[in-house]
Amino acid sequence: MNWAGIVDALGYPSAGLGILIESAGIPFPGDALLLVAGAWAATRHHSVLVVILFGFVGATAGADIGYLLGYRGGRPFVERFGHLFRIRPDHLARAELFFARHGDKAIIAARFLLGLRTWSAMLAGMARMPFWRFQLFSALGGLVWAAVIGIAGYWLGNNLALLESIARGIGIGGLTVLLLIALVLVAARERASRQR
Repeated sequence: MNWAGIVDALGYPSAGLGILIESAGIPFPGDALLLVAGAWAATRHHSVLVVILFGFVGATAGADIGYLLGYRGGRPFVERFGHLFRIRPDHLARAELFFARHGDKAIIAARFLLGLRTWSAMLAGMARMPFWRFQLFSALGGLVWAAVIGIAGYWLGNNLALLESIARGIGIGGLTVLLLIALVLVAARERASRQR
């Protein structure tokens, strides 16, 4: 998919579009679109704060839609359409139990986990998490997520020349190794913070 073309056509609203779709329960790479929107803002000398604002609004509105679908449609809705996304009833039962116990933390953490980001709001609605509580943690997670991804995209957009020269210097294999090391470091940091 041509993310840059979508961002060029829609401008700032593209920052919130992908995550709105994804948070409503439809698998879609919302973070990729926000990342590209951040880079777009950097290369066009636009405001990264507006990109973050649209990402936050899209994340929050999409999550509200997902919550409503889970709350109103509940388990029958997901059981009916879950097979399309390979969700089995036993997965659903475990997810509902998990959300009943750890809903607050799960809503925030889900913003950063591919797959869970798509279904977390719907599962919170199915678990009958109080809406005000869901809204609070959803908005907090959405703001942090939009800021992190938006700023990362903006930084990438401002440093494209540097990144291209590094990629040429170390080659694709070296770049892949660097990305894997970065992912391992991020995962280790998350694991350590969870253990604390």
